[in-house]
Amino acid sequence: MSSRISLPLLALAIGAFAIGTTEFSPMGLLPNIANDLGVSIPSAGMLIMGYALGVMLGAPIMTL
Repeated sequence: MSSRISLPLLALAIGAFAIGTTEFSPMGLLPNIANDLGVSIPSAGMLIMGYALGVMLGAPIMTL
């Protein structure tokens, strides 16, 4: 195996990092998101859950 990273592997690693960042960043902002939307924190947390479910269902398709 070559010590040089292949382009598809690099793209997959960058994509995984980006998805992880966008999924975990809103957790720290949850009180602000809830306040801005005028909903409770658990209700705003459902937004993050919806995004996480989308990532869970879409990630296998994206890797193809």
